[in-house]
Amino acid sequence: MASLEADIYPLREPDLADAIDGALGDGSQFQLAYGYYAHGVGPETAKAPKGWQARLVRREIPKRVGSTRNAVAWCLEVHDLVLSKCAAGRDRDWEYAAEALKAELVDLDVLLSRVADLPVPADQRAQIERMLQSIFPTQLR
Repeated sequence: MASLEADIYPLREPDLADAIDGALGDGSQFQLAYGYYAHGVGPETAKAPKGWQARLVRREIPKRVGSTRNAVAWCLEVHDLVLSKCAAGRDRDWEYAAEALKAELVDLDVLLSRVADLPVPADQRAQIERMLQSIFPTQLR
């Protein structure tokens, strides 16, 4: 369960999303040096369930050698992350959701309870619910 891409939303300065792409994006020197890249995103990019802000997970990034600054990342809680991927609906997103369920990183009941809070049309929420249930039918829970 690895990705070469990290979506970064500059909360206090959303206009910096383009600068993130330029400095840290796909094909950048950063990617060549560290093996992954960043994609600057805005509030319209991910479709996380209502209340996601209150569930953000704080991650302190260790100081790099020679640095005096600490970095803090606020990450989507894992159920919100999986549901935002389900809302995007690409094949790779469904694979991610299936792997997260198989690895027991997420609980199907929690996912299903938050589907109604996704900011997508009702028919799309129904499709997400069906897809999640098809990954792990009720008898396997």
